[in-house]
Amino acid sequence: MISVVIPVYNEEQSLAILHGELDAVFSRLGEDVEFLFVDDGSRDGSWRAVSELAQKDSRVRGIRFRRNFGKASALTAGFQAATGDRVFTLDADLQDDPAEIPRFLERIDSGLDVVSGWKRTRHDPWHKVYPSRVFNALVSNLTGCVLHDHNCGFKAYRNEVLREVGIYGELHRFVPALAFAKGFRVGEIEVNHRRREHGKSKYGFTRFLKGFLDLLTVVFLTRFRQRPLHVIGASGMILSTLGTLGMLYMAYVWLINHWATDPHPIGSRPFLFYSMALMLVGAQLFSLGFLAELVTSYGIRAQDTYSIAEKIRPEGVTNQSRDGVGSPSQPQA
Repeated sequence: MISVVIPVYNEEQSLAILHGELDAVFSRLGEDVEFLFVDDGSRDGSWRAVSELAQKDSRVRGIRFRRNFGKASALTAGFQAATGDRVFTLDADLQDDPAEIPRFLERIDSGLDVVSGWKRTRHDPWHKVYPSRVFNALVSNLTGCVLHDHNCGFKAYRNEVLREVGIYGELHRFVPALAFAKGFRVGEIEVNHRRREHGKSKYGFTRFLKGFLDLLTVVFLTRFRQRPLHVIGASGMILSTLGTLGMLYMAYVWLINHWATDPHPIGSRPFLFYSMALMLVGAQLFSLGFLAELVTSYGIRAQDTYSIAEKIRPEGVTNQSRDGVGSPSQPQA
């Protein structure tokens, strides 16, 4: 089974065309498939179009949000509803070409867990293309997951990737990076990017600012999720050390002035207050790091610390009981 998850937001004109293209592709492939359209609070007739498609094609399923919650929420709802062992995501605006799906399947079948599309030739305005290239290079360098186009919504996953990698906020574009941090095999293929024929883009300049902030979140989650003290406490130690050195210097100046014939008081010197502020902020960050460690130790699950690729279970050893305790296996009658 293959699941195709399609977030929809005001794409009424393109849904029937997209469904026709998907149907043509999977008719040639002969694969069992389900089409999951997730209406993210559209204000046009998108949900009506999905309902009409579902009446004509039993493979079409729909999910409708009460309001617009964002693409990450739409994808998450689609992932939770997907029953396929391989899951595709693509946008509903017809810029992603469903004819590329067989090439994605080839890469998945070759052993990759995540395959991301790469729009080498993009039919978007320059003010979106060039900032996106800078952003992609930044993501690759900071996460270690080297892809040319992290923003591309045309991706294919093995279902176990989506079960282990949770997304929220606007982290949907970072699923390959989060999967890579878990040890999954990530690759990419060049895809055909088509011009937009219907509707308009849902993203503006603020997308890049939000994307950068989300990138910082991903870096923190992938590197320091299990050891927050290493980043918060380390920052606190650096600031406290600088503040302590500053206070020692001011103490030295005070001693020199104490024995001087023409002393200059240090109480009004800005450097004294800067040093005190560094010490206080550093101590607070260090304490915050310890609190974060306590929260992590109570809240983290064992499954969050590793990712299992395969298991070998010798027959007749144990069966896993419903409460998680191993019980002796019973001989078969």
